[in-house]
Amino acid sequence: DLQICQHRGPTCCTKKMEESYQAAVRRERTQSIQALNFELKYMIVGHITAFQETFESLLRFAENRTSSLFETAYRPMAKEAAEPVKELFTDISLYILGAETTVESAVLRFFDSLFPLVYSRLINPGITDLSEDYTECLRLTRQDINPFGHYSKNMVTELSKSLWASRMLSQALSLGIEVINTTEHAALTKECSRALVKMQYCPHCQGLTLIRPCVGYCLNVMRGCLASVSELDAQWREFISTLEYLTNEMAASHDLEIALSGIWNSINEAILHAQLNGPQLSATVDKVCGQPKQQEGNLSSANTVPVKEVTETQAFVMAHTSLSNKRREFINYMKRSRTFYASIAERLCDGDLVMRDSSTCWNGEDVV
Repeated sequence: DLQICQHRGPTCCTKKMEESYQAAVRRERTQSIQALNFELKYMIVGHITAFQETFESLLRFAENRTSSLFETAYRPMAKEAAEPVKELFTDISLYILGAETTVESAVLRFFDSLFPLVYSRLINPGITDLSEDYTECLRLTRQDINPFGHYSKNMVTELSKSLWASRMLSQALSLGIEVINTTEHAALTKECSRALVKMQYCPHCQGLTLIRPCVGYCLNVMRGCLASVSELDAQWREFISTLEYLTNEMAASHDLEIALSGIWNSINEAILHAQLNGPQLSATVDKVCGQPKQQEGNLSSANTVPVKEVTETQAFVMAHTSLSNKRREFINYMKRSRTFYASIAERLCDGDLVMRDSSTCWNGEDVV
């Protein structure tokens, strides 16, 4: 009653044993593919973790630097500016990790929140009436009178270019893991599991427990079984090329590290621009929002000083170098895995599965 290991001579197998063999080959094939995938998956997961950790440390550095700008140069508004600064960097973090938001909306929302503070604490420091209506009017007016000049738009452009590549790389790496996980659990067809039993276990039914499949026979069976997986070859090669393109984009002029470290400077330039144009801005705001209440004796903004460029801290330089090195190592490894899906049958037939350096092997029917 054997269905797979049919043989003219005596046999020590039963139909139930054949079923057990089919379960065994399914389990073994999954384990073999998992073992092949392990190093590749380990490298991708490791790079995702390293990328996210370094990115978070760069982001914290940039946020702390921006906060210290307000505390040292724009003390009158430092406390109230803390929340908009925090929101800006949270939005950037969410964007990188794939949230449905844009860099432009995050930056412009920040400048909308900043303008009422700049107007009431720096341009007109005597204002006492900062009602919700007046604040909202200032926020809306910002979009029309553009108090921060080209600096707000420049910040959007610079960040969009560098963060786009980082966002795409983050999503591409997650997609890579998804593809690998899917191939690990690809179901074997009935024909495939029968062919694998015939190749690996049918010799046992004749008492030939030490004989192993011939190399060519193994390759034919594996290629048939993994036809759907090996079809990923062209797309996998394209995926590696895309990773290479994205890492080059990140390392080019629109570098993530440079863009993040420059946020504080863009904000500083924007605030200085608004202060220089204070009288014109006040005249326009008075027409649109009305005149707010003033305290007796104008509070001068003399304690506001422009911030000069400061040198990069050691921590930032180390994070920058670390990310650049990791990126280079990672992409070199991924380039070597270009043929991963094309050569999967050869790699599964390598090692202990087939008979090498021997004059005899199993061809599916007999020992040859």
